[in-house]
Amino acid sequence: MSRSIDYGNLMHEAMRGLIRKVLDDVAESGLPGAHHFFITFDTSHPDAELADWLSDRYPGEMTVVMQHWYDNLDVGQDGFSVTLNFGDAPEPLYIPYDAIKTFVDPSVEFGLRFETQEEEEDAGVPELKPAASQTAEKTAPAKTDPAKATAQTAKDAEIVSLDSFRK
Repeated sequence: MSRSIDYGNLMHEAMRGLIRKVLDDVAESGLPGAHHFFITFDTSHPDAELADWLSDRYPGEMTVVMQHWYDNLDVGQDGFSVTLNFGDAPEPLYIPYDAIKTFVDPSVEFGLRFETQEEEEDAGVPELKPAASQTAEKTAPAKTDPAKATAQTAKDAEIVSLDSFRK
């Protein structure tokens, strides 16, 4: 029986650790400067917690924005909870790290995209794609539709494929 190093899962673990560290710093000190996050996650993940009306409205995935108003950011080992404002209605969310599909900070042109094993097998794409946008918008107004803003950021991003490093 041959044994191999599972680089894909090791990269996922490392990048989710990076997200956890960034969120932990934000929980302690707040968002510095113009930093803000677009976080897309799988709303059907078994450990994700969100209001029924949100999961009904976004049955597959949802993008949230942490920028001007967020509260009760609590960063844990497996995920984080935060209260966000949805049309003047504060709603608590719990987002497991392994439910995150994209994490983007357009203020510094940084982004990560995670893909599931099924997506990788179906599309033949790598599991993790670090993205560095060269033309992303610097800030999104508070009332911007997060899905459109994330779509624009993703469209403008330069995707670096990890396949080129695999043997």
